Amino acid sequence: MMRVPVAVLGASGYTGAELLRLLVDHPRVEITALAAERAAGARIDRVFPHLAGRLDREVEPLDPDQIAPRAEVIFSCLPHGASAGAVAALIARGRLVVDLSADFRLRDAALFAEWYGTHPHPELLAGAVYGLPELHREELRGARLIASPGCYPTAVILAAAPLLARGLVRPRLVVDAKSGVSGAGRSPTQATHFSEVGEGVRAYKVAGAHRHTPEMEQELSRAAGGVAVRITFTPHMVPMTRGILACVYGEPSDPARSEADYRAALIEAYRGEPFVTVLDDGLLPDTAHVRGSNRAHVAVKLDARAGVVVAIAAIDNLVKGASGQAIQAMNLALGWPEAEGLGGVGVFP
Repeated sequence: MMRVPVAVLGASGYTGAELLRLLVDHPRVEITALAAERAAGARIDRVFPHLAGRLDREVEPLDPDQIAPRAEVIFSCLPHGASAGAVAALIARGRLVVDLSADFRLRDAALFAEWYGTHPHPELLAGAVYGLPELHREELRGARLIASPGCYPTAVILAAAPLLARGLVRPRLVVDAKSGVSGAGRSPTQATHFSEVGEGVRAYKVAGAHRHTPEMEQELSRAAGGVAVRITFTPHMVPMTRGILACVYGEPSDPARSEADYRAALIEAYRGEPFVTVLDDGLLPDTAHVRGSNRAHVAVKLDARAGVVVAIAAIDNLVKGASGQAIQAMNLALGWPEAEGLGGVGVFP
């Protein structure tokens, strides 16, 4: 089998590391280039010793002119704002690009400007495909620019989209979500220092301050058939390395519906999906059960007394919330089996 050459930009971060862990065992690709300004000149197995014996390629400076001739697919794990320029240069050279930053997730340039500043390449926004296969599978087939979803949005959308699509809840949601510390990236800060994170749980970027908010509203509104969905989003950092647990609270559109109606909506939406499991009645998602995998566990409960539906999803933020989902989208874009290279189950305990 001919292997497709792939490159990873921003290869020295956590999402880069997770991409490499998965790509080294992907039967259809060959890693031909790695770029990261911070680690340029170092061997990748020195940057990430867990790759010793599997990948010893040298990391190089970021130069699209040097990378494009050696890769047909490029994953960009560069920071928000830094990715757009490199992506535009690679798209102009005819490459398939999967961007893991937020630079191409929002389709509206004016909305992007509200949250991130002026977009340097707004002409590319309309052609970017949001890389959540469960909602955009057909658009991803043959796509050339894929905007890989954020980790929080992945969990929230998977939990809530089927309920909105069927009009089972009103388009005003409250989202409470917890993430492991790896979601903050590899660059050390006081907020992610072990002594600051351990033994505590903290909310941050509360009351509409988190940049994932418009991304979630965009995709949930699409799922709702164009009805504008608004969310109140409160993220929390918890003292674990990986995982996201999202609880989404909504008001039933019809108080007479039973919990079985909401569960049936999830089951129907995810029937046949390779990576989303609706848990058996009585079970609830747990980040420990999806750790290290591209899987998502979802469930729904009805609080009939309070008149609230609670949809819950658990994912690994670095896999289904980032690198694994990016590979899943690549597989679809290239016409390969969607689950290729992603068959691993969660690591437990």
